[in-house]
Amino acid sequence: MPVLKRLAVLAATAALALTGCSLEEAAAGDTVTVVVGYQSKTINTVTAGTLLRAQGYLEQRLQQITENGGPAYKVEWQDYDTGAPITAQMVAEKIDIGSMGDYPLLINGSRTQAGDRSRTEFLSVTGYNPKGALNMVVVPPDSPLTGVGDLAGKKVSASVGSAGHGTLVQALTRAGVDPVGGVEVLNQQPQVGASALESGQVAALSQFVAWPGLLVFQDKAKLLYDGAELNVPTFHGVVAREHYTAEHPEVVDAFLQAQLDATEFLWKQPLEAARIVAQDSGLPQEVVYLYNGPGGTSFDTTLKPSLITAFKDDVRYLKSIGDFADLNIDGFVDDQRLRAAFAARGQDYDKALAETTNHTAGSGTELWLDGQDTTRPAGDPTELLRAVAAARAAGSKVRAAYIVDAELGTRWFADKAVWLRDGNTFLPFTTQAAAQRYQQAHSAAAPVTYDQAVAGVRS
Repeated sequence: MPVLKRLAVLAATAALALTGCSLEEAAAGDTVTVVVGYQSKTINTVTAGTLLRAQGYLEQRLQQITENGGPAYKVEWQDYDTGAPITAQMVAEKIDIGSMGDYPLLINGSRTQAGDRSRTEFLSVTGYNPKGALNMVVVPPDSPLTGVGDLAGKKVSASVGSAGHGTLVQALTRAGVDPVGGVEVLNQQPQVGASALESGQVAALSQFVAWPGLLVFQDKAKLLYDGAELNVPTFHGVVAREHYTAEHPEVVDAFLQAQLDATEFLWKQPLEAARIVAQDSGLPQEVVYLYNGPGGTSFDTTLKPSLITAFKDDVRYLKSIGDFADLNIDGFVDDQRLRAAFAARGQDYDKALAETTNHTAGSGTELWLDGQDTTRPAGDPTELLRAVAAARAAGSKVRAAYIVDAELGTRWFADKAVWLRDGNTFLPFTTQAAAQRYQQAHSAAAPVTYDQAVAGVRS
């Protein structure tokens, strides 16, 4: 027997010993099931959810174990809108592996810790933004509100305990508004909140990706608050039940390897990854690519110290909005299996841990013409405007144009940005508040519409 195959069989034997069955029993028809909870429309979890599922990476990894003498495996995928129901199912021991945002991860660890079979561990990150731009607050297109402080006394839709809710709490606190008594937060699922915003039942919606970008793209909302103003990292990650990991360590290891497969695919082919995710989730590809294209979400599995520090600081905000059982975060976070996954691929985990660059290469400023399978990068916003002007002059339809906010660095839609002209330079901002901050320091800067900017750059 070849050495690699013999080692694989030994590994499978050791794993099966934990479950009390032998390779012979497994071969006789025993099937190991793994239930994965994911959020198909939450773009920065796609490497542990939508993209991972669509590409079949986990099933392929498990099939390798089967072919090397291990048991058969069955993967059950369960799709949810937020992390809360995934946690509820993990408490009930009905989901084995799940992915969710930073606030839901804390709630997951807190609520599962009481049970020996439900207790979870935080094993890997899916995607993060170093400043917090993954969560945003939007208002109706005709809303007169210009800052998050204007929400005082108003109704706001959010999924309580979600990453989007966490951003709202922190933003209101910084603006001097009591996040509990100063606004009325309606606890709603994202799609319900979107309908409430459109019908005028709420003044604003605070949610995680991809909902803010989707609603703005559909002209159903405009951006009021960019989470990057907090300058606090926000992220999503993967948890697994410790009991399941003890019974089937090879499954959890295969999942981490599959997540790395999906991550590397997205780095290399972000536009194709966006197409796959859009097809599987029902989201527009332009919206998916806003987040997983260059300059968007940093897809990186490592458990970076900066993220864990922010994670610990999130606890006080959770306590401010309701009951939260203290959680030993250092005990909850476990990078040992992820380190082993890196080692198995011949990769240096500590080197990856120290890296802070976004591996999806590119400036984040690019033009996507209708009918094109590739995008055109632009060196800066003014160059992008020239490219848009040239495309219009040639009769080409622009499918999407992306820019990077001049202050916060958030990737956004060029035609939805707030634009200023400062001399011959055109500057885009995600929000009116950000543009006003620039104007306060640059008195010559004047507001222009997107179309005015496109026309102006031609002259």
